[in-house]
Amino acid sequence: MDDGTGRIMRDIDRALVQAATAVAKLRCRSDNHTVAAAARTTDGRVFTGVNVYHFTGGPCAEVVAIGAAATQGAGDLEAIVAVGDRGRGVIPPCGRCRQVLLDYFPSIKVIVGPMDALRAVPVADLLPETYAWSDHQVEVPAVPRTGVWPMPVVPSSRQAAED
Repeated sequence: MDDGTGRIMRDIDRALVQAATAVAKLRCRSDNHTVAAAARTTDGRVFTGVNVYHFTGGPCAEVVAIGAAATQGAGDLEAIVAVGDRGRGVIPPCGRCRQVLLDYFPSIKVIVGPMDALRAVPVADLLPETYAWSDHQVEVPAVPRTGVWPMPVVPSSRQAAED
């Protein structure tokens, strides 16, 4: 079914929302766990997770679902959705999760929108002017190992200019 934006919500995407909703109803019963996520791999497996609320900033449900998939040897994820507890519906990922999703799975689709108009959008659409972490890493030049700790270079001292 086309949602009017040209993006099609497939049955497997609806099933992913249903999986996250079921986990939210079953496992999000305290202030420690208020959001559930479900992620689907390219081979169709589904992994779920819940957020771990803590005042220090515990992990979001999306990151927990990514970790759950990794522990089971999952490959690429193709879609992910987060659902709030107490019938809050689909919740878009926070900025940190958007960045993690883009860095780990640049082609992943994120299901967003109100329940009557859900759509699967590329994660890059949620991050205009995206920052690709790998594009901004400094290459460290190879330094020959001599077994001796390098001495710091100290610029020659000079007298300060007078005003």
